[in-house]
Amino acid sequence: MPHLDHTAFVNSRRDERGVGHHTLRAYAQDLRTFARFSKEHRLGDPVSREDILAYHRHLRDAINAKPATIERRLSTLRSYFAWREDRNAALPSPFADLRISVRIPRRLPRPVDRETLKMVLRAEIPTIPPNSKSVTAQTAQTVIADLTILIIKLLIVTGLRISELTNLRVGDVSPHGGQILVRGKGGKERVVFVPNHRLQEEFQSYCQVRCKDGPLNAPLFLNMKGRRLRSATFRKRLRALSRRLGIEPHLTPHRFRHSAATLLIEEGIDIRMVQALLGHANLKTTEIYVRVSNSALRSAMERADVLSSLEKRY
Repeated sequence: MPHLDHTAFVNSRRDERGVGHHTLRAYAQDLRTFARFSKEHRLGDPVSREDILAYHRHLRDAINAKPATIERRLSTLRSYFAWREDRNAALPSPFADLRISVRIPRRLPRPVDRETLKMVLRAEIPTIPPNSKSVTAQTAQTVIADLTILIIKLLIVTGLRISELTNLRVGDVSPHGGQILVRGKGGKERVVFVPNHRLQEEFQSYCQVRCKDGPLNAPLFLNMKGRRLRSATFRKRLRALSRRLGIEPHLTPHRFRHSAATLLIEEGIDIRMVQALLGHANLKTTEIYVRVSNSALRSAMERADVLSSLEKRY
């Protein structure tokens, strides 16, 4: 069975490439999955080209893994063996001259439509029952409800990934609340803006309170225990809100990111500006939102059906 040095590889991606936490966790998971396959099928060391092809067939045919999963796991292995070969030329990568094609269906993003966004922004998030005797708990719940709506607004106008937002620190926001320093994938920094004046004032007020409570490197958004708000916690809040409002499919932070991009393109913002806002390394990633906007245009034109209105007999 081949020995896979998971820890050293993951650490090198973190230290040398600045890879994010979620990607590092995916690397480790992918390598563990291949290690189990290697053990079950008694692969030799070094791993051969045929072993990789057998693993591909296993993912595709035996466990019916999704194309995106197959692509990611093979990509992780390709990176791992290239890293290992770079450290030791006597261990050539089994991916040399190996081309495996995985066709991944292109899925259009699912932004939240305008009417649903309006309903969400008008929603009053319930706190604890009014007959509760705990004034402190009721106040805390009210703060959390207000914060949930504030974060939703920020996601809509900035298009931030939820991990980027929950990792913000107090000092990352400008004094007037209109500018945010964001650390994206790979440790890349970018600046995003809060263009709505009312939201700026609301955000500024929140940040001023946080400035009084802690240092500039303290987490900007907190949970009910006073610790950094976790992405998973906010997703749970959105699921609860979706159930209460009857929204299907349920709200997610990434759907708000899709909405931000789609709304800006529909308003005529240049696609390269949207690319900069979202922190996309490749313009092709952003171009998919043009297709979404074209889809919206088609639906609007079908609803209007100008020719039918002209041919209508009175």
